[in-house]
Amino acid sequence: MGALLETLNTYMWGYILVATLLGCGLWFSIKLNFVQFRYIPEMIKVLFDKRSISTDGKKGTSPFQAFAISTASRVGTGNLAGVAAAITVGGPGAVFWMWLVAILGGASAFIESTLAQIYKVPDKDQYRGGPAYYMEKGLKNRKLGILFAVTITFTYGLVFSSVQSNTIRLAFENSFNIQKWVMGGILTLIVALIIFGGLKRIAQVTQYIIPIMAIFYIILAAYVLFINFGQVPTMIGQIFQGAFGFREVAGGTFGGMILIGIKRGLFSNEAGMGSAPNAAATSEVTHPVKQGLIQTLGVFTDTLLICSATAVIILFAGDYVGTDLDGIQLTQSAFESELGTWASIFIAVAIFLFAFSSIIGNYYYGETNIEFIKSSSSNIFIYRIAVLFMVMFGAVAEFALVWSLADLTMGIMALINLYAIFRLSSVAYDALKDYRKQRVAGNDPVFYQDHLPDVEGMEYWRRDQPIEAEETERQAQQR
Repeated sequence: MGALLETLNTYMWGYILVATLLGCGLWFSIKLNFVQFRYIPEMIKVLFDKRSISTDGKKGTSPFQAFAISTASRVGTGNLAGVAAAITVGGPGAVFWMWLVAILGGASAFIESTLAQIYKVPDKDQYRGGPAYYMEKGLKNRKLGILFAVTITFTYGLVFSSVQSNTIRLAFENSFNIQKWVMGGILTLIVALIIFGGLKRIAQVTQYIIPIMAIFYIILAAYVLFINFGQVPTMIGQIFQGAFGFREVAGGTFGGMILIGIKRGLFSNEAGMGSAPNAAATSEVTHPVKQGLIQTLGVFTDTLLICSATAVIILFAGDYVGTDLDGIQLTQSAFESELGTWASIFIAVAIFLFAFSSIIGNYYYGETNIEFIKSSSSNIFIYRIAVLFMVMFGAVAEFALVWSLADLTMGIMALINLYAIFRLSSVAYDALKDYRKQRVAGNDPVFYQDHLPDVEGMEYWRRDQPIEAEETERQAQQR
């Protein structure tokens, strides 16, 4: 199975996905006038926006909670184990290609999350949306939506959950010598307690876990960078030299370096893959573009901050050449060499929190897409049991097998989603124009269906929301 997966991944990534990912990211960046750079201050501002457009003002999750759910899936194994695997296989130059896929992918993330908000649907006390929904309502293609829903449910809810539990097991095996069956049982039990609590509990858990664990990890990484500050330029030089170096071209490793960098970059930040829009759609905002901006910020937070910190520390340690350590164990070894034995234990605990929160975020992506196919409590129950099984499977499976399976399924998912957002990109362009026009006029942007009169398929954003009167009064006072 491992050999078959490797062959399929070679064709998928080597001939199709690299060009598609980078090409779409560049095209979107140009069309959006590089919104991912120009609107960074705006991204931070709207992250804490508390204004609501729902009838009771309490529907769905807050922008920050939606950011936390999507970041829970982004910030995890890819940041610690994925970066280590990329450097082991592709050398320092692989980090550059992780940066590139994040920089260009920020535009893709903006479009897919803006579309998720435009085509979201109300569902009791929350919203549902994402690629399956904008494929059905925007492209008028429910079959394509069902295909994507099945793919993301399998990829995130099942395969990626096994990747996360596999990484936790390796870390705890390395630091505490805990048997894989024991670690798998503990993880399965904790995940069961949370996923049977519903979306609100997921949002409550992740909004506290993510900021705390990210801040502590970044502080520790910043300390390592500080005590090795004189070597930072050398490390950065290694990354750029490796990305374009003659040695890599002559040695025949150049193509492999690009592939592993882009694969691990996509796994980590998920830009254009179609996963984060599922969380973006749950948010309560006054304009779809606000979630597009927030999810773009999530891509940068994931790769340009956390992945970069991990990469530089591994390069400081320098024991990535010819190592037999798997993923997270290499990251543990790097921190231990810089800070002492206690750092390896810290990383084990950190990866538990990172990867565990990713399992929670991944679970929701599957649930919302099962609801898209057919709303059924029995289907959700079966899915939850399957998630628990895959968490256990990942904890006892081999490292290479679970990562190869993840590469294949996320590649398929990304291709389906990129096709859809390319077709619907003009809708996101027009939404950004509407947002910019209101900002220039000095208003806090509010969106309604008639702002894009030629766009069909929107079930939300009606003008009978109470915020309209409130907004009219506020703007009148301003004038």
